[in-house]
Amino acid sequence: MTVQRIIAIETKIAYQEDTIAQLNEVVCKQQTQIDALELLTQQLIGRVRDLSEASAQSAGAFSAADERPPHY
Repeated sequence: MTVQRIIAIETKIAYQEDTIAQLNEVVCKQQTQIDALELLTQQLIGRVRDLSEASAQSAGAFSAADERPPHY
């Protein structure tokens, strides 16, 4: 191998290592965002469930499906 060819290969490897490091940083940030969104989703599901149960208890035997629309 010639010296120029070795330098070219080393340059490509250096760029690839930099690109891999950048991609890893992006993936780590995205995973952090995904974890936060999953937690928020679970919290929202819990709140909706609680509100639904509270609404069902306060409505008694009536539910939204049993109500007639206001235009009737």
